[in-house]
Order: sequence, then C-alpha cells, then structure tokens
Amino acid sequence: MQMTAQIHRRLRYTLLALVGLVGVLYLTWSWHVRSGVSDLADTSRAQLGELVSLLDGMLSRFETIPHVLSTNPMLADTLLNQRDMDKVHRLNKYLEELRHITEASDIYLIDALGVAVAASNWQQSYSFVGQDYSFRPYFTEAIAGRQGNYYAVGTASDKRGYYFSFPVEDSGTVLGAIVVKLDVLDIETQASGVAQAGQYDFIITDPDNIVFASNRAEWRLTSLGPFTDSKRYALNASKRYAKRQITELDIHPAYKGVTEGVNAYRIGSGLKAADYLDTSTAMIKAGWRVHVLTPLAPVYSSLSQVLLLSATCYGLLLLFTLLQRERRHSLARMQQSRDELEQRVKERTAELEAANTQLKDTQDELIQAAKLTVVGTMSASINHELNQPLAAIRSYTQNTQTFLERDMPGRARENLAIILELTDRLADIVGQFKSFTRKSQGKDGVVMLANCLQQALTIVQPELDKQKAQLTIHCEDESLKVWCDGTRLQQVLVNLITNALNAMSQSPVKRLSISLLGGDPVTIRIQDSGPGVRDSLMEKIFEPYYTTSERQGLGLGLSISRRIIESMQGDIRVANAPEGGAIFDITLPAYLADKGQYES
Repeated sequence: MQMTAQIHRRLRYTLLALVGLVGVLYLTWSWHVRSGVSDLADTSRAQLGELVSLLDGMLSRFETIPHVLSTNPMLADTLLNQRDMDKVHRLNKYLEELRHITEASDIYLIDALGVAVAASNWQQSYSFVGQDYSFRPYFTEAIAGRQGNYYAVGTASDKRGYYFSFPVEDSGTVLGAIVVKLDVLDIETQASGVAQAGQYDFIITDPDNIVFASNRAEWRLTSLGPFTDSKRYALNASKRYAKRQITELDIHPAYKGVTEGVNAYRIGSGLKAADYLDTSTAMIKAGWRVHVLTPLAPVYSSLSQVLLLSATCYGLLLLFTLLQRERRHSLARMQQSRDELEQRVKERTAELEAANTQLKDTQDELIQAAKLTVVGTMSASINHELNQPLAAIRSYTQNTQTFLERDMPGRARENLAIILELTDRLADIVGQFKSFTRKSQGKDGVVMLANCLQQALTIVQPELDKQKAQLTIHCEDESLKVWCDGTRLQQVLVNLITNALNAMSQSPVKRLSISLLGGDPVTIRIQDSGPGVRDSLMEKIFEPYYTTSERQGLGLGLSISRRIIESMQGDIRVANAPEGGAIFDITLPAYLADKGQYES
C-alpha cells in the first residue's frame, strides 16, 4: 500500500511537472513569437515609411513635368498643324531631347481623338506615333481638363510604366494631352536597393490587388486574391496589362499579428514556402498599396533554442545565470542594431550634404553658362564696339607719322594723347567683360548700386547702340548700398536688360528706363517699351525651362535670376506699365553703413 501510494505520488508530481513544463513551454512559445512579431512590426513600419518616401519622391519628380511642358506653344501649334511634317519632326526632336534631360521613359503628345502625334521614341521600333490611346484613363482625365495619372503596361513597348498627363490648351480649348511615362523598372530598381539593405521584400499592388512591382521577379504580375474569369475579362478589356498573363500568387494566412493592421502570410508551397510579416499602407494619390514583407524565419529559427532554454531553467535554478547571459547578449545585439541604424543615418546625411553641394555647383555652372550665352549673343555688337577705337587708333597713328615727317611734334603729341585715351577705353571694355565672365567666388560684400549698374551697362552697351535704344537712368541717391555678391547681381541686371532689349526688337520706339529707388527695401526698376507680358504668363516666366522665344535656349535665365535675388534676401517681380511695356522690380534690403548689417 505504501509503495503504491509513493508510486502514485511520484506519478502525480511527474504529471504536475510535465503539465508545468508544457505550460512554461507554451508561454515561452507564445511570448517569443509575439515579441518577435512585435519587434519586426516596429522595424517594418519604419522601413515602410522610408520606402513610401522614396516612391513619393520619384513620382513627385516627374509629376510637374507635363504641366510645365503643356505651356510650350510648340505643342498647341503642332496639334493645330498636324499635317505640317516639319513641325511634327521638330517636336519629335524636342521631346527626344527632353526625355534625355528628365530621364523619363517616354514623352508623347496626343491629339483630341487619342492618337499620338509626336513622341520621344519616334525613331524606335515601338514608336508611339500613330497609336490610339483614347482608351487610357490618363487621356480621359487630360481631355476633361484635369491632370491625370495611371499605371499600366505599354501596349506598344510592353513595358510597365506610370503615366502623368496634362491637357494642352489653346485659348481655353483643350487640343490634346502631353504624357510623360516613368518606367516602373527604374522605381523597382531603386526600391530593391533599399529593400536589400533593410533585409526585407516588398510588393506594390494596384486597385485590382495585382502585384505590378516587386524585388522578387516570381511575384510580379500575380494576383493576391482569387483571379476570377470576370476579373480577367475586365482587365483584358481595360488593356491595363496589355498581353501579359496574370496568375494567382500562392499566398495563405500564416499568423495573426498582435498589432492592428499587421498580418502574416505564407507564400509558396512545399520546401519553397516561407512566412512573412506584412506591413502595408496606401498611396492614395498614386492609387497604389505598398507592402513590406519581413521574413519570419529568424523568429522561428530561434524558437527551439528558447524552448530548450526555458525547459532547462524550469528544471534547474543554476541555468538562471545562463538566461541572464542570453538576455545580455540580446541587449548587445539590439544595441548593435541601433548603432548600425545610426551609422546608416549618418551616411545618408553625408550623402544629402554631398548632393546639396553638387546642386549648388550645378547652379553656379548654369549662371556661368548664362553669362557666356549673353556675351555670345552680343558678340557682333562687341566686335563693333572694339573695332571703332581700333580703327581710330590706326588713323591717329598714321596721322602721327605724317606729323613727325613734317616736323610737327606738337600735333603728334596731341595724337599720341588721343591714342592713349582710346587704348584706355579698349582696356576698360575688355576688363569689364573679363570681370563679367569670371566665375563668382560666392562672397558677399558691400555693393554700390550705381557702380554695379554702370558695370552692367558696359556689358550691354554694344547691344544698346546696335538697337539704337533710348536709355534713361534715374538714381535718387548715388550712395545706395546693399550687402550681396556684386558679380551675381551684375549678372541679374545684364540678363534683365538683355531680355528688355530682346522684347523691344520689333518695337518702333525703343525706350529703356532704369531707376534706383531708395528706402527699405532698395528697388531697382527696369522698364521697357516692348509688348509687355501677358497676365497668364506673369508667374510662368520665372519657371525653369519656360521661354517665349525660340532663340533663348531652355529658358533658365529668369529662373536663375529669381534664385540669385532670393538668396540675397530679396525679391523680383514683373508687371505691365499702363502706357505699355514690362516693368521688372528688384527689391533688396538696404545696407546700414553705421551698423554693418541689413535694415530690419
């Protein structure tokens, strides 16, 4: 009896121990999986935010291009004269050049019927010219007078692309649409690099829940949900995926996450199956849903070790020390992860600083190029300005020789004095142009506005003489000063005066008035007698790549001028004079000589 009771007691204790062990193992399993999923969810949210920011940045870079291009009069002119092959050819070349500059996949112009009239790929075998795109939603939106955007596989190129469109109008009438295509492969490539660094996978789905972009090739162009015949028929009718075949992705629920909005799925079957934590968010403007899929394999692979450790700690108090050691190791790994994240942030910050430096260098190069463009435009006038004193020097030299032969040293000395004056004049002209074309060092200082204006007028004087323009200068105070980069301010003045002369090229009366007005702020006013600026173009003329003349390059002069003035804490505005002509006002903070700072 006693032996039987002892056996029963041992069996009972063993059963309780086994139940306790099972309970501890269950609690350990539950805690480990939930904790691992929770940690992965926090990391995935941060990674999702970075990925969405990257995608938004890439789309925003191209979103405004159609709007800017729609203002180019070449587009409306070509749509109104589609049978003029010369105009169509020039537009094809222009769109081809813009495609290289903007790094877009394709740029093309569609008429009101949905037929492509010109395209950047006009020379390619898959040229869009002549293709009918009236079925595309981005065309429908543009014809309705709205900006459109749409994702689809190209029917001609068979490439995945994201399309931005904008209406092309003439006198309020929509003539067609300009479309810019962004290659999804470019988006995919950059996003794949970020995903590889973060050790996760991603998919981007359209409103039909079809994967159109992913770093995993086998997941692309698959459906996350059931792909029914009706859904297949609807997709074929919309031609969104052209001739591409859509299949169902082998995906099933795997584990319900502890955080709202986070789920886990098993993708694949058999030995190739893998579980992923899914963190997603919608990009409403693009019509996309972005998923970050973080592998759960690291969580599962360590589960057996944790269970073994928990079972050992349950039976042996000595292993409690080992548990603390494991905890310290986990903290060390977490610290290492934080250190790596901080390092990546520092590296990214350094890259952004380098990019900002490169952007400033590029802007300086554009300013220098604009200077050389002005000098090149006025080269004929400059030659005339230099040839006059040179011819005079030659004439006076010949006369001097004659006077010396006739023993008339007094007259010869007078001629030599005139020759010296002409030589000094040539030196001043050449020196001013040399100073103007020299690249600015980017250093600010006290600038006398009257002197800066006189230097700018020296540059444009040949063009003033050539066009026989009447110049009027009004200066309230010769001592007006500002704190800025004098070379860059001189560049702005030369650009505005040159633009005014160009605007008056067809005017019967050419009057140019320049005023220096004191006060706070100081105002430099340049007024011409040209045709003025249309009200609808008052702000557009300061946009990059906008120009109203085919002779003036890419239209960067006024855009650069505005940025230069804004960098000096000033502003530049345009208005039309009541008597006709345009008025450009440059305002800059006055410089206080006694305080050595701007007026506040």
